[in-house]
Amino acid sequence: MKPARWPNERPETGRLLHVEPRAGRFSDAHVADLPQLLREGDLLVLNDAATLPASLSGRTETGERIELRLLSREPDGTWTAVLFGAGDWRKRTEDRPSPPVLPVGTRFVVGGLHTRVVEVLPPSPRLLRVAFDEQGAALWTALYRGGRPVQYAYTGGPLALWHVQTVYGARPWAVEAPSAGLPLTGSLLLALRRRGVRLATLTHAAGLSSTGDEALDAALPRPERSDIPATTVEAVERTRAGGGRVVAVGTTVVRALEGRTAQHGGKLIPGEGTTDLLLGPGYVPRVVHGLLTGVHEPGSSHHALLQSFAPLPLLKEAAAHAEAAGYLGHEFGDSCLVLDA
Repeated sequence: MKPARWPNERPETGRLLHVEPRAGRFSDAHVADLPQLLREGDLLVLNDAATLPASLSGRTETGERIELRLLSREPDGTWTAVLFGAGDWRKRTEDRPSPPVLPVGTRFVVGGLHTRVVEVLPPSPRLLRVAFDEQGAALWTALYRGGRPVQYAYTGGPLALWHVQTVYGARPWAVEAPSAGLPLTGSLLLALRRRGVRLATLTHAAGLSSTGDEALDAALPRPERSDIPATTVEAVERTRAGGGRVVAVGTTVVRALEGRTAQHGGKLIPGEGTTDLLLGPGYVPRVVHGLLTGVHEPGSSHHALLQSFAPLPLLKEAAAHAEAAGYLGHEFGDSCLVLDA
């Protein structure tokens, strides 16, 4: 499937593939049709994590060019990150040269930040836990001054940070955009509210989708933190009790809701935590009825997650139709709604 190379300036005009699992069918629509595809009393749950400038370029102490892509912020203030060799987003991650091996204690500068390797993590010497000399406001100022959004070689030009933000982004937790929400404009959200669709939010730290390292990519997604407000838990409970449907905007929302529910014996509990839940074939969702996501190719981790909501033969048929019909993939691409009518 061809990737979308640039953000859609009119995201509501993007195409939407509606997959109905119980009926075993799919149909073509547009993102602007979403209010007609949902019902009064449904709940749309959004990931309000803002996207960080998580790509930091720099050099080692010996002058070798490197790039550090942040993966997650740890409770002790350190960061887990992935190291890349020379080059930038213009070259495919799998074609980038291997970075130098940086043992524990190695110091380097990326994005103007003085950095130290605290730990080298399995399954790859490229996976590091690092500490920045700067902390607090000085660290965040430096990140936004010296960092860039993570992007990949299929994009058509350098992305600005606003290209990878949803209109409802809040706390800067995500290192890649929670991209399922990018097509949801303010006017579309207002139309959903007028339809009687409720909106709720949570914050989930979306991680990297690809590193070019086979061992690392096989371990994605790594454990990710989320924060689910009590108001969102109440909205979920009220919706399910009233016969409405809980629709997740993006796989990150599914992972947050289902992961926290699995950790508490089947009950959704508000608060902050970390989940390592991997959804896929055989998993029966306890909270979420359906999801709005991108158009994913068979074989990807996101496509595997969809098998929690629809049978693989139907998903493969829908994916083949999408490719033949010219749907576009990746973060700026078209959308897919997996939800029974």
